[in-house]
Amino acid sequence: MTRPTGSGSLGREAGWLVPDRRRERGDVARYAVLLRGINVGKARRVAMADLRALLTEEGYANVATLLQSGNVVLDADLPPAKLGPAIEQAIEKRFGIPVEVILRSRDELARVVAKNPLADVANDGSKYVVSFLARPLDRPIDDDLAAADFGAERYAVDGSEMYIWCPGGLRDSSLMKALGKIKGGPSATVRNWNTVEKLLAMMQ
Repeated sequence: MTRPTGSGSLGREAGWLVPDRRRERGDVARYAVLLRGINVGKARRVAMADLRALLTEEGYANVATLLQSGNVVLDADLPPAKLGPAIEQAIEKRFGIPVEVILRSRDELARVVAKNPLADVANDGSKYVVSFLARPLDRPIDDDLAAADFGAERYAVDGSEMYIWCPGGLRDSSLMKALGKIKGGPSATVRNWNTVEKLLAMMQ
């Protein structure tokens, strides 16, 4: 793995992106690491400073976090199939919490933002979310949702992402509740559009 090249401030929480010539040569890649279910409930609390320290100790470079909901960006020379499990194991060993990791490379996250299939209606980033799936859906979900009336709420599926617009907010969203009842699909973690754009900016 790559060794850390330094830290500073995008605020103390985020850290600072130090130029890494190895990343410029293509030896390593920058990833968004999305932790599923972290800091939900008192039993699953992890301080972001402790998480950054752990991942730096594990040898990842330019580790930065955003908010308290398990959003990390870092440089790694492992392929995604090995990186995700390595981070999951390190977190469980250190904090005693089983956490699922969903990864997106810088190019993948850039495509998520560029696609933005609901841009014509979604005008509030706090009510517009992306559900990042561990893999593409096994089957279309349109039939599961066809009988319900979701009003102005909208969704769009593109590969391993689902875009969801809830103009009335997420808490009382009938669409979010209906999606939560669909069984057997891939695991997923949700981030609002504001967070997605900030993560991409941190990866530049």
